[in-house]
Amino acid sequence: MELKNGYTEITEGKTKRYCQFLKVNPDTINEYKYWHSSQNIWKEIPEGIRKAGILNMEIYLIDDMAFMIIETPTGFNWDEAFGKLATYERQAEWEDFVSKFQSAESGKRSDEKWQLIERIFSLREALGE
Repeated sequence: MELKNGYTEITEGKTKRYCQFLKVNPDTINEYKYWHSSQNIWKEIPEGIRKAGILNMEIYLIDDMAFMIIETPTGFNWDEAFGKLATYERQAEWEDFVSKFQSAESGKRSDEKWQLIERIFSLREALGE
């Protein structure tokens, strides 16, 4: 894919967005990408993410850094949703499986491994929209 073509998105109206990052083990990046492709991810994982109230989730990769964008309804409760997600079918197994690709301690939930990051600029806010 030509990165300068961008990624088309369907918006869900007014939403909240969360951004996170995680360091990936450099020796396992290709495997990490393989298991996160739409064809290879365990079907229970995206189903559980949606069931937890997440509208969309994307992961981007540059070098050994993974960057995740999560879009949710405006009433989304982070702690409640990720608490539920951790109980869903195969979620703990998935987190343990992907931990070998991540520079994070195994046995942790997704929201404990991924670090939330601060937004420092918004074009819409800067323009008063």
